[in-house]
Amino acid sequence: MQMKDEKEQVALFMGRSYERGLTTSTGGNFSMRVGSVMLITPSGLDKSSLKAEDIAEVDIETGKNLTPDKKLSIETEMHRLTYKKRPDCISVMHSHPTFCCLYSASNESIDTTLIAESWYLLDRVVKIPYALMGTKELAERVSDYAGRGGNAFLLENHGALCIGKSPLNAFDRLECLEQAAKLSALSHLVKTDGIGEKERNRIADMR
Repeated sequence: MQMKDEKEQVALFMGRSYERGLTTSTGGNFSMRVGSVMLITPSGLDKSSLKAEDIAEVDIETGKNLTPDKKLSIETEMHRLTYKKRPDCISVMHSHPTFCCLYSASNESIDTTLIAESWYLLDRVVKIPYALMGTKELAERVSDYAGRGGNAFLLENHGALCIGKSPLNAFDRLECLEQAAKLSALSHLVKTDGIGEKERNRIADMR
């Protein structure tokens, strides 16, 4: 399959994540559902300079690599199983932003009530217990938690994952999640007050 425009979007948002400091040169992965096919960034390539022709194709139902010349990301199953559990999901972004990783290794939680945007985009952040990266155990654990609801997740001692109804929506959520993590850390230095329940409900009604 061609899907050049969709592949360009996947490459674009992976590149933007590197530019925004949300991932390292070869870290993280971004995917997009197109019908029964998942487009996903490959393993081992510089994430700042991906092009449409670098993006791999995977059958969502079977997991078959439809582009055998591309080396799949080790987290391909995590993305694929998430799509199977969440039919509303069009894109998945996983990376290792600094402050999200800090909270992934902490018993403290990211406070998404500090500003309206983070509550609107993220609601509560779900913490997923540790499993070794690239394993079937991690893929099944993440997809299981995603299937219960939520759009923003911390993978314990690993990183962050956000899902969205479009590539932009998934990217926006992950960028917002990192901002919320920074604000949460800084709130230990400056006294803050989160948005109250009544106002949070009004914001939630706008989603």
